[in-house]
Amino acid sequence: MKRNSLFRYTIGVAMLMASHTAMAQKPMYEAKNGGLTLTTEGAAHLSTLPLKCMQQPYPYKTGIVYSDSSLLVAPSNYHPAFYGCFDWHSSVHGHWMLVKLLKTFPNLPQAKLIRQKLAENLTAANIRKEIQIFHNRENRGFERIYGWSWLLQLETELRTWEDPLGEELADNVQPLANLFSTSYIAFLKNLAYPIRVGEHTNLAFGLSLAWDYAQEAYDEPLSNAIKAAAMRFYAKDVNAPVTYEPGGYDFLSPSLEEADLMWRILPAADYKVWLKKFLPGLFQQNITIFEIAEVRDRTDGKLVHLDGLNLSRAWCLFNIAEHTGAQAPAIRALAVKHLEAAFPNVVSGNYAGDHWLASFAVYALTASKNSK
Repeated sequence: MKRNSLFRYTIGVAMLMASHTAMAQKPMYEAKNGGLTLTTEGAAHLSTLPLKCMQQPYPYKTGIVYSDSSLLVAPSNYHPAFYGCFDWHSSVHGHWMLVKLLKTFPNLPQAKLIRQKLAENLTAANIRKEIQIFHNRENRGFERIYGWSWLLQLETELRTWEDPLGEELADNVQPLANLFSTSYIAFLKNLAYPIRVGEHTNLAFGLSLAWDYAQEAYDEPLSNAIKAAAMRFYAKDVNAPVTYEPGGYDFLSPSLEEADLMWRILPAADYKVWLKKFLPGLFQQNITIFEIAEVRDRTDGKLVHLDGLNLSRAWCLFNIAEHTGAQAPAIRALAVKHLEAAFPNVVSGNYAGDHWLASFAVYALTASKNSK
C-alpha cells in the first residue's frame, strides 16, 4: 500500500474507532411518529464509512470489459471520481449518502472534510473522464442498471441541495446523468422482459430511482419511458411469489421493489387495487410474510447482502405504507422491525458490508422519516 493510501486508511480507522466510542454513549436513531429518525450522532457515525473508503483505491472490483491493453491501469485512471469503496456503484451511493447527510445535518463534525472530499472527486474534469468509458463499445452497459440509477439519485440530491457547492457539483455531474437518461430510454425500448432478481440488475429498483430523478429534472422523455416500461411489465401482475424470497444473495426484494415502484406510476386509487392483488399478504390482520433475513457470515461479500435486504425491505415497506390507508400502521411496523434488526449490523468491522451498508441505512431512514 502506498504511503498516502496508508495514511488515509489509518486516519479512516481512527475516525471509525472514535465514532464507535461516541456511539456507545449516544443513540444512532430514535423512535418518532411510528418510524425511526437518524440522530446527529448517528449521522456523524455513518458518515465515517464512505469517508474512510471514497478515496481508498484498493481493494477494488472493476466491472469493465478490457477491449485492449489501454485500460490495464489503476481504476482511478478511468474512474477518477468513483474509484473508491470497492466498486463503482458503492462509491457512487457513498457520495450520495454524504450529500444527503450534509443536507440533513449541515453542522456535522465531519462537514468540512465531507465538502472537501466531494469537491475533490466530483470535478467537471473527473466526470468527463468517467463518461469516456461508457463511449467504449464494450462498456456501454457498464453498471446498468444499479450504478446508473444511483448516479441519477446522486444528481437528484445535488440538484435539491441549496448550497453553492451543491449547485457546482450538480452542474459537474449533470453530463453523466444526461448520458444515463438517454441510455435508459434506449435500453427500455429494447428490453423485452422485466428483470426480477434480488441483486444489481433488478429493474424495478432502478426505475424507482430513475423516476425520482426524472421528476426532479423535468426529464419528460425519461419519465415517459419509465412509465411505459412499468405498465408493460408490472401492471397486470398478481399474487407475487413471495414464498420464493429471499434468495441467498439478495439485497433487494423483487416483489417489494416492484410495489415500491408502482405507487409512483399508478393513480392512488388504482395503486391500492393493484397492491391488494399483487401482495395480498400485506393486508392480513397479522402480516406473516417477509420474515427477517438471516446472515450467517458477515465476512462473505455475497452473504452479507442479506443485511442490505432487511434495509431495502424497510424502505419499500415505509413507502408502501403511505398508500395503503387503514393497513398503514401494520405495514409500517413491519418496516420498523426490519430496520431495527439490520441497523446494528451496518458497521460490523468487515469491509464486505461496511463499504456499502451505511448508504442503505440512510436511504431506509429517509423513507422512515417521510412515513407518517
